[in-house]
Amino acid sequence: MTSKTRVVVIGAGLAGVRLARRLGELGTPALLVGEEEHRPYNRVLLAEVLAGRYAPEVIALPAPGGLVRTRVTGIDRAARRLDCADGSSIAYDTLVLATGSNPVLPPLRGLFTPDHLLPEGVHAFRTMDDCLGLSKAVRPGVRAVVIGGGLLGVSSARALAVRGAQVVLAQQAERLMERQLDPSASRLVLRHLRDLGVEVHTECRVRDVRSVGGAVRSVELADGYALDADLVVLACGVRPRSGLAEQAGLAVRRGVLVDDELRTSDPHIHAVGDCAEHDGTVYGLAAPALEQADALAGLLAGDAESPAARYTGTRSLTRLTLTGPGSPFDLAAFGETEARPGDDVVQLADATRGTYRKVVVRDDRLVGGVLVGELGTVGALARAWEGAEPLPDDGPLLHLLTNDGGS
Repeated sequence: MTSKTRVVVIGAGLAGVRLARRLGELGTPALLVGEEEHRPYNRVLLAEVLAGRYAPEVIALPAPGGLVRTRVTGIDRAARRLDCADGSSIAYDTLVLATGSNPVLPPLRGLFTPDHLLPEGVHAFRTMDDCLGLSKAVRPGVRAVVIGGGLLGVSSARALAVRGAQVVLAQQAERLMERQLDPSASRLVLRHLRDLGVEVHTECRVRDVRSVGGAVRSVELADGYALDADLVVLACGVRPRSGLAEQAGLAVRRGVLVDDELRTSDPHIHAVGDCAEHDGTVYGLAAPALEQADALAGLLAGDAESPAARYTGTRSLTRLTLTGPGSPFDLAAFGETEARPGDDVVQLADATRGTYRKVVVRDDRLVGGVLVGELGTVGALARAWEGAEPLPDDGPLLHLLTNDGGS
């Protein structure tokens, strides 16, 4: 690909901005098309904005040179042209979809008004506008219900509690962050939230959102118990934003299907980030999105020195820092945190300090781990896991778990 080839990237989130910046550095300028009116920003840090720890401008991303603010409504693959909501059109030689994901809105009675809008006080939490709307509504003493106890739900509940809200978190699964954490780590997260005053209900299903005069008043659980609510935050996960790809006839399963060159079923169109499905996996995390952007930049720019000529997947680590009164609460999880029969498990726990470290070893290889509290060892553990090499025979696991110089 020559530097004169026109690369257009739809989506000004982490993946799109990273790709455009890397392409510019490699001499292949790209046009970035984003529909949000705000400067590109790091979506991972929205909960810190809601908590009041950061101002919105602090999480802004370095803006690439070519950025157009408009909403793309269609892709004409034959003409290699984008149609936009403002009536304009944008030609491309190579198109990259970095459209991200949409929040999952659960099938609850009363969730939408007759005009198909969310009632006043009910918020998804995915964009800067969502964050600013919540920030404006939250105040000391306001009654807030967070629906969902995954990574986003826990972060949202903590942020609202720090702002003085009376927070109830409703989680359908049996424990918090069940996809990332084992039961012991989940219990520490639960203790942290309760120490902040958050009331947590697990194994409970929300059935109904009740409004009066278009404004939310309560949330009803499946057992009939009602939670008074001035605010409701929907933190029920995300799904790939693949509508443009589907309308254009591209192959889509859960996300837009891509190969090891992050190429879709149309050789002139690629996809990266939350909207992409590679080898059966939709990651929905920042680290894989950035790795995909870096790999694709090297491919599109013909960078012979790029270490990632192909994308073969990401072994991603989930990390979360919860700030609030007292010291921060840190956790990290990677790989398989639950052992299978025959696996070796090493655990260290300190109930007084609220720290917990666990690693799972299979066939002399580190296959996963979870750390809560002091994360000084996370760097060494993650490197051992990512390398997937047999561990030495001289018993390094206890050293890896206790050597805080490893990060």
